[in-house]
Amino acid sequence: MAGTDEQNSTSRRTFLTGVGGAAVTTALAGCQGGGDTTTDTTTQGTTQGTTNELQDFPVTITQGQMPTTLDPQDHRSTPTDNVVLHTYEGLLSRSRTGQMQAQLATDWERMEDGRVRFQIRDGPTFHSGNDLTPGDVAYSINRIVKPDVGINSPQSDQLAGVTGAEVVDGERAVDVMSSGLNPIVFSLFATYGDVMEQAWVEENSTDYIATHMNGTGPFEFSDYEQGVNVVLERYNDYWQEPAAVSELTFNAAKESSTRVNQLIAGETDVVVNVPPQDIARVQNGENTRIDAVSSSRVIYNAMRYDVEPFDSPQFRQAMNYAVDMQAIIQSVLDTFGDATSQPTLEGFVGFNEELTPYPHDPAQAEQLVEDSGYAGAEIELHTPVGRYLKDVEIAQAVVNQIDELPNVSATLNQREFASLAGELTDGDITTSPHWYLIGWGNATFDASQTLVPLLTSNGALTSYKNDEFDSLVEQAQSESDPAQRKQYLEDANAHANEQAPWIFLNRQYSVYGVSQRVSWRARRDERIDAYAMSQT
Repeated sequence: MAGTDEQNSTSRRTFLTGVGGAAVTTALAGCQGGGDTTTDTTTQGTTQGTTNELQDFPVTITQGQMPTTLDPQDHRSTPTDNVVLHTYEGLLSRSRTGQMQAQLATDWERMEDGRVRFQIRDGPTFHSGNDLTPGDVAYSINRIVKPDVGINSPQSDQLAGVTGAEVVDGERAVDVMSSGLNPIVFSLFATYGDVMEQAWVEENSTDYIATHMNGTGPFEFSDYEQGVNVVLERYNDYWQEPAAVSELTFNAAKESSTRVNQLIAGETDVVVNVPPQDIARVQNGENTRIDAVSSSRVIYNAMRYDVEPFDSPQFRQAMNYAVDMQAIIQSVLDTFGDATSQPTLEGFVGFNEELTPYPHDPAQAEQLVEDSGYAGAEIELHTPVGRYLKDVEIAQAVVNQIDELPNVSATLNQREFASLAGELTDGDITTSPHWYLIGWGNATFDASQTLVPLLTSNGALTSYKNDEFDSLVEQAQSESDPAQRKQYLEDANAHANEQAPWIFLNRQYSVYGVSQRVSWRARRDERIDAYAMSQT
């Protein structure tokens, strides 16, 4: 099997023993699916020094990819979020462990079905120097969900069900309207909905907004060289305590070995996706350490329902039986992964505990291929390079295992992530590859934010269409009873397991290499929050 390039590896058990509090766990704690009335109880959880104590403390973060844009509402990538969320903020946010908390809103409540109200914080200023207003908040929400307001945002489905926002007369508040109940609306705004300054957006061109930033966050824009780096500076007039980090630089290195070498050489402070074979080298480095956590990202192979041979459920099931995911986790990921049985990860609302991963059964796979009528099929897997932990190696192992079937030929096509992501997010399923590896991070911890965009007929990144599946998800999205809603989502996951629109691969672990000069802990939602960093 290709991709088993293990050397000097450290198993997950050994790693756990070695790093103690690294908090690599196999389950995420369930989080709220929105509430009716919540009151602001705290500001940001980080403790920073006072302005008089601010030190010169530059930090560099190296990801696998550079941001695709600096417009916070015109992308769907986590590397981009990790940059822009230092400058832009939302109404609500999440703690490191996923709990919802106040941000630019101080209070929020449900007024009636289809309408919720946010009280807007008084005090934050944009980096332009202008005050945050309720009008900016309403405009920002409308820019995401209404195509006629500025851009056709690819994030509209992230605010699923939201139809618009308006300022409340006589109050420093904004009402957000939804079609139907929208049971998880607060949970959505704890993860999505970055606020921009309306005047700044309207006064500048699309290209300018994509290469500059102006938010209310703890870091302000300094410099951007496309494809090279983004440099931010501490915003000393931030509405909370200023950040401990004085200058924040983001760059990228596609190859994981390059990132690790840069970290050990002291050229960067945080690197993503340290491969298993390099964990011991980083952990034992004089000035480096490992921090890791099970993430909210599922890695999968989508198979387009509308093209041969993937229009056959039997063929899709055969692909699942052909892949030995446990072997891939052991040999490629060195146990840093969990096999999945459904689109939703364990610990999320809607996870179906009765489902189990497909067993490795090549004979069953071969027979199902024959039954599908597609014996002799030639298929090509498209995979990004360096975007996810061991993505190419996982893809190569999948291809090799399927290619071992006597009645299917499989090949691999390595792609630049930006190019592949562009084809998947353009809203046109016909431009997507027939078969591709991709990862999906769901920071709401609710099944709907995976099922709706990826598998419903009108999902922004869908590869699947089925009326029964659509009906189950639609019922969940309009159900006010949490238990019944959970059942609908579990039924939708059971449908997906049986119909196999994906080859179900693994839950990704986020494994970071960190300089010893930086105090910071990894988050479950993959966000790299430099505001939470301090100097050791």
